[in-house]
Amino acid sequence: MAGNKTVATEASVTEFIESVEDERKRADSYELIDLMRTITGSEPKLWGSSLVGFGNYHYRYASGREGDFFITGFSPRKTALTVYVMPGFDGYEKQLARLGPYKTGKSCLYLKSLDAVDRGVLEEIIADSVRRMRETYDCT
Repeated sequence: MAGNKTVATEASVTEFIESVEDERKRADSYELIDLMRTITGSEPKLWGSSLVGFGNYHYRYASGREGDFFITGFSPRKTALTVYVMPGFDGYEKQLARLGPYKTGKSCLYLKSLDAVDRGVLEEIIADSVRRMRETYDCT
């Protein structure tokens, strides 16, 4: 069975962030690094070529597939900042109603910029998602 293609690397997070063309996305990225470092107590790692992740957890699906992934992270994509809320969004309806403009995927929170959202609400969502991950998985 194939392993996870997105794994932690030793590549420089700073070099990756500095390669982001959009100045606003670079600034937002550094702000997210500070926020996620404070919440998790972990240093950022580059996962794959474009994901900045914090912490680590091991998962195992009923199918037998297993691997490791970060407990929270983000990616400064061209169209939006993608913030990874690994437990998904069930239970975050009240926070999302107060957040500001966003879109979601299964575990992805898409934001145009941090200036458009309530940073306190974003911090609540990330901190609670990290707490939920740590209660559910053996996280480092």
